[in-house]
Amino acid sequence: MGSARSAASKIGAMGADDLEIARRFRIALEAAAKSGDREALYPFLAADVEWITAKRTLHGIDEVKEELIWGSPDENLDLEFEEGEWVQLGAGRMVLDVRQVYRVKATGDFAYERKRQIELTIRDSQISRYEMRIVG
Repeated sequence: MGSARSAASKIGAMGADDLEIARRFRIALEAAAKSGDREALYPFLAADVEWITAKRTLHGIDEVKEELIWGSPDENLDLEFEEGEWVQLGAGRMVLDVRQVYRVKATGDFAYERKRQIELTIRDSQISRYEMRIVG
């Protein structure tokens, strides 16, 4: 019975570690979206990461670094993020709902919003799969 408890606590600890990695990655992702600088994302990604968006899929950290299309922040709009809680799906997979709110810089008025869902797979403390879905 002691080994079952030990195994359960290891699984719980791994889940907690994965959750912390996901939280830190989300913060880096938000900063990158606001600044256009993706350097802080790369240490989170596995060498063989699969990066999936509605428009394309990239394979490997080199493709992500070289081919990820990500526009610079809009000079007229501010971007805010509202996110839910990470939901653990098991086997290192977790999902998060995000609402991106765009506001006019000069006035702070609402411009538009986008709803996204981010799913991560974490393996060996690195993100091996990132998928961003458009949900609204």
